[in-house]
Amino acid sequence: MNKSAAGASRHGPRDWAWPDGARIAMSIGLAFESFEYKSQYSHYSEPGKKDHFSLSYADYGWKAGVWRLLDLLDGYGLKASMSTNGRAAEDHPHVIRAATDAGHEVVGHGWVNDILMKDDDIEAEIEEIRRVTAALTDAGGVRPVGWVSPGSTGSSNTFDILTSQGYLWHGDDASDDLPFLADTKNGPIVSMPRVNIPANDLIQWIFPTNPPDILWHSFQPTFDELYAEGVAGRPKWVEMTLHCHMAGRPTLIPAIRQCIDHARAHDGVWFARKCEIAQWALDRESA
Repeated sequence: MNKSAAGASRHGPRDWAWPDGARIAMSIGLAFESFEYKSQYSHYSEPGKKDHFSLSYADYGWKAGVWRLLDLLDGYGLKASMSTNGRAAEDHPHVIRAATDAGHEVVGHGWVNDILMKDDDIEAEIEEIRRVTAALTDAGGVRPVGWVSPGSTGSSNTFDILTSQGYLWHGDDASDDLPFLADTKNGPIVSMPRVNIPANDLIQWIFPTNPPDILWHSFQPTFDELYAEGVAGRPKWVEMTLHCHMAGRPTLIPAIRQCIDHARAHDGVWFARKCEIAQWALDRESA
């Protein structure tokens, strides 16, 4: 039984705790992506035709954006979880090695970001997950334990395949404030809900064409509300999601700094990679 479904009948918030009594957990998610036809930023596209300008926008990620974000995080001593397409790892292994050498987590993210898996081709999905896993492991020297499908849009088979391939957690969910265990044919997997929507550059900045400080104006009240809940004994989790080809541009960096500085000004914040949060959740919920 899916423990999130079981929780639907409960009264009041879930009983939860973080290591050392932290009031809130905070993770930073990077996205290092490749595309077959077009990236998320496109002036015009024709189905089945490559949008070369849009693809060049994505190339900013490996040429400039990822380095700016890695430098930023290094300055704070923070470690991120980087969702990475298999092709991105194959084409730019030096980026993946730099990330893992710095202690960041690399997360499986499909082969390319604009082609999704289908419900009726389980063998193709198994092969893709294996191919991505091998590409990320070869490039970074560390086998991924987390998976986020492109657009968080997996198939009906994804979770069963992930546990059969040794994965600990997935990010294809938006149903809770906290991690929870979900059953699969091969045992439990940790569901890591998308708590990042109020601080996601794609959702808050690119799609609605907001000014760059929207990231701060979305993050700050969200963090403050969740932190207050933690002070009251109901700790929660907040995340920022930063695409290397978007947030890695100089325009958004000041807002990112503002968000991180705000979180760091508070006591009892557990800054963690998602693999650490997932392992904590698995150990806690299994016990």
